[in-house]
Amino acid sequence: MKAVVCRSPGDLVLEDRPAPDAPAPGWALVAVSHVGICGTDYHIFEGKHPFLAYPRIMGHEVSGTVIETGDGVDLAIGEPVVINPYLSCGKCIACRHGKPNCCVRIEVLGVHRDGAMCERILVPAQNLYPANGLSLADAAAVEFLAIGAHAVRRAQGQPGARTLVIGAGPIGLGTAIFAHIAGLDVTLLDMSSERLGFAASELGFQTLNGSRGAVPDLVRQATAGEGFDVVFDATGNTQSVQSAFAHVAHGGTLVLVSVVKDDIAFSDPEFHKREMTLIGSRNALRADFDHVAASIRNGAVPLAKLVTHRTTLADTPRDLARWTHEKSGLIKAVIEVG
Repeated sequence: MKAVVCRSPGDLVLEDRPAPDAPAPGWALVAVSHVGICGTDYHIFEGKHPFLAYPRIMGHEVSGTVIETGDGVDLAIGEPVVINPYLSCGKCIACRHGKPNCCVRIEVLGVHRDGAMCERILVPAQNLYPANGLSLADAAAVEFLAIGAHAVRRAQGQPGARTLVIGAGPIGLGTAIFAHIAGLDVTLLDMSSERLGFAASELGFQTLNGSRGAVPDLVRQATAGEGFDVVFDATGNTQSVQSAFAHVAHGGTLVLVSVVKDDIAFSDPEFHKREMTLIGSRNALRADFDHVAASIRNGAVPLAKLVTHRTTLADTPRDLARWTHEKSGLIKAVIEVG
């Protein structure tokens, strides 16, 4: 089969790879249809991922069609599916408590093991969710949107809660969309005038432009000095995460959607006097995938506006390398495989 392989940082090629073997019991073989390109994929290409062994087939935002099943699998041949790329052990404390998204021994397709920038992939059947009427193109967007949907569900914000989403990249935009669907009053903060212009003109969000003034002043002005009830940080920037504590209202909640490699420092007196709730949000659960799929089907998610770039498997080495640096106008890129 054809596969896009990142041999080492900056070295991305289209290769012939052996096709997968027949699926084992409980597994299925999927013909890949579409793959979204994630920020993680750009980081792998750039050599910025801290826990990755090369060479690696990237790709974890995936849709496809079941073409072969192992014993005990209740999926029909030809079934269009969304792939949940978080492979869990099913036995650890997180899995036993119904949180396979933070499994102790989790393996993410395209990160810890080879992913789906290829023509076929083997996946545990429990990680395959019927697309239920979604086009395969739309189904490939479910995973990245589920990250934000999970964060919003974790926050448990009340309808009307004054909400700040920091970071207007794909994950931040997804978080903002699902916060809006949950009835929260959403404002987006970013340093990019282009991304904020898109969020305002195309998605209808209120925005704060961090490049046009001190962010604490902008937050005070937007909230009459009270801060935001719910704050999501989706920047992946250590300084932004540390600054976010000060944007939270007394009694409010801070949700860390993105991950940074550094230690996070904050003022304990400021944290305690607010009686803040601090929440980590990792990956997503089946309920989040289902919520996203239903929201796409009912028209609540403007996918046509979010998917701005498309390519083919053959052109991915050229295009992904280019898009790593050429970000203007880029929100979400999708590879058409099948």
